[in-house]
Amino acid sequence: MDRSEVIHRLAVVRARIDAAVVAAGREHGAVELLAVSKFHPASSARAAFEAGQRAFGENRVQELSLKAFELAELSGIEWHMIGSLQTNKAKDLLDVPGLAMLHSLDRAKLADELQKELNKRGTKLRALIQVHATGEETKHGCLPEDVRALLAHVRSKCPSIAIEGLMAMGPLEGDPAPTFALVHALLCDLRAETGLALPVLSMGMSGDLETAVLHGSTIVRVGTDIFGARA
Repeated sequence: MDRSEVIHRLAVVRARIDAAVVAAGREHGAVELLAVSKFHPASSARAAFEAGQRAFGENRVQELSLKAFELAELSGIEWHMIGSLQTNKAKDLLDVPGLAMLHSLDRAKLADELQKELNKRGTKLRALIQVHATGEETKHGCLPEDVRALLAHVRSKCPSIAIEGLMAMGPLEGDPAPTFALVHALLCDLRAETGLALPVLSMGMSGDLETAVLHGSTIVRVGTDIFGARA
C-alpha cells in the first residue's frame, strides 16, 4: 500500500475514534490509537509516523525488533508488544529500542522472567494484564478469576514491572459488548480493591472499536483498517 493510502486510512480511523468518543460522552483525547503494523513493511509504519502516528503495535518479538531497529532514527516513535510472549523471548523483548509497553502479560512465570531481565538492566517495564474473557481456545490470556492473583504476584515479587491496566480481545463472532463490559467491570473492581490508578484499558480493533470505546477502552489496536489486509 502506498504512502498516501496509509495516510488517508489513518485519518478515517482517527475520525471514527473521535466520533466514538463523542457518542460515548467521553472527553476528547480519552482514547489513544495504537497502529498495528504486524505483517506490513516498515515503510508503511514510516508513512503513518509521518502523518503523526507515534504508537505502533506488533505481535511477534522478532518482527517488532526488526522494525524498531529499522525505524530507530524516528524521534518519538514507540513500540507496544501486543502478542503472546514466550518466556524465552523476554530478553529479546527488553532489548527492543523504543519499547513502551507489554500488553500481554498473562502468567506469573513470564512476569518472573521479565523481572530477572529487568534487574540486570536496572530498568522498568510498563505492562497490562491480558484477560482471556471470550472462552475461545484460540486466544491467550489470564482468566478473569485469576487476574487478582497475577496482579498480587507482580506487585509483591516483580517491583520493576508497573501494571497499568488490562488488555482484552473481543470474540471472533457475535456481539463484543458483553466481553468488553466484563473486562471494564473487572478493571473498576481492581481499582477499588487495590487503590491503584490502573488508567489503561486496551480493547477494540478495526471491527469493534466503537463498542470498545463505549465500554471504557483507552487504547484501540487497529491494523487492517490502516494498513490493509495482511499477507
